[in-house]
Amino acid sequence: MKLKSISKAAIALLLITIFCTVALAIDPVNPNASKEARALLKYIQSLSGKYILAGQHNYPASGSRNTLFAADYIGKTPVIWSQDFGFAAEGDKDSYKARPAIIQEAIRQHKMGAIINLCWHAVPPTAEEPITFQPVPGSDPAKPLASVQGRLTDKQFRDILTRGTDLYKQWVKQVDEIASYLKQLQDANVPVLWRPYHEMNGDWFWWGGRYDGKYTTAALYRQIFDRLVNYHKLNNLIWIWSVDRPSQPGREFVKYYPGTKYLDILAIDIYGSDFKQSYYDGLLALSEGKPITLGEVGNPPNPEILEKQPDWVYWVVWAGMARGTSQADYAKLMASPRVIFMEDKAYTDGTKDYRIACGFEPLLLNKAADFTGEWKLNECESNVPPGMGAGNNPYKMVVSQRNNMLSIKSFSVSEWSDDEVTEQNLSLDGKDNRSTAFMNSPRIQSATWTADKDTLNIRSKISMNFGGRSSELKSEEMWTIKKRGKKLEIKQTSDGFGGAGRRTSIFCFDKQ
Repeated sequence: MKLKSISKAAIALLLITIFCTVALAIDPVNPNASKEARALLKYIQSLSGKYILAGQHNYPASGSRNTLFAADYIGKTPVIWSQDFGFAAEGDKDSYKARPAIIQEAIRQHKMGAIINLCWHAVPPTAEEPITFQPVPGSDPAKPLASVQGRLTDKQFRDILTRGTDLYKQWVKQVDEIASYLKQLQDANVPVLWRPYHEMNGDWFWWGGRYDGKYTTAALYRQIFDRLVNYHKLNNLIWIWSVDRPSQPGREFVKYYPGTKYLDILAIDIYGSDFKQSYYDGLLALSEGKPITLGEVGNPPNPEILEKQPDWVYWVVWAGMARGTSQADYAKLMASPRVIFMEDKAYTDGTKDYRIACGFEPLLLNKAADFTGEWKLNECESNVPPGMGAGNNPYKMVVSQRNNMLSIKSFSVSEWSDDEVTEQNLSLDGKDNRSTAFMNSPRIQSATWTADKDTLNIRSKISMNFGGRSSELKSEEMWTIKKRGKKLEIKQTSDGFGGAGRRTSIFCFDKQ
């Protein structure tokens, strides 16, 4: 029997399908990886070409404050909770004394559904903790380095990689200190995206910028891999090899590549929105089907970049940089079906197997709205038809929601007397609620929820009589909570007076 000819497009699609299947089947580089780490890596691998997770870094001493700030500022919660093990003195935002609290917060975040990402601005073995980030101005360059940034001598770097030397022993002591904390996370069944010696192709950190000969930055990365995996038996780590942009000769990715058997994910740090296609293509070419990610960014890639660079699996905005991206630009990212935050259904659905592997129930997406609180009209953010203004709409509302009832106390401006105050009580089951509106006109209202109970639909009908002529004024309001409970948006569609036709207004209220 003769086979029918197959088009080139069909062959290409088949090859892509095979490639994707193989990519999703790549095992962790640690053959003894825990079931939690395996499940997390499998989930991360499944994102390539489909989704990108939002992430936020936190300063060591800040716990989760950076994440909480970002969530309030953006309106959704970043999925990746990122932290650093610190290096600085007590009282500094980068204090190494915060490590016990970091571990407890990482366990809490894991239970809440976040993915844990850890890095370490490692202390040079020429010093003891605490140290500074940069060399102290005026310090003697002849003295041993006591800062994260700075250059070791060739002999010092060689000694770190040579068993039995004093600097090797000091390196072991420092790494073992970090291993003890990672072990606590392993005992708590917390898998970790682990990113040691980041930006290694740069020459600003003591570990970076070495690629000639035997004693290289890649060799140091392999050494910490061996110490943590083979000596300490840390099986909860997903290994991330992390570089900076190859912006000048000597920073080419391949010169620092430790070998595919030492990494699960390839990462790059990008600041200044410098998302050159060549960086993406270069990292992808090295990956051999493994995920690529944005280890640190100042600004996340915009939707146009993500269309051209679809294989990034997550980004992590560095601590203190959330406001470097405008809320309008974050709104564009939230509107993209490719971008995932904690509150998105794609995250709750996608992490079901991972959560089960961790011994947890799948995350529940609770969109049910609670309108309880005092709300003040934000006229600048509201959108009403030209010439209409705020009109008779309330400038303030005090709302109480409980037992399937909504009580609304509305305050409207009267320009010739005291504020007008009205009260309404609505059942939230679709039944008719009778009351009076302006000029004692009878009003019938009904309130029903959408399927997810995230939006309330209030329909009103007012029967009016002017000079013996009867008419009906109908309106519909869609109440939605936004910005993680800080905004109330009411989309109102109503009949206009005098046959003006249907008009739509959007009123935005801020929670007080």
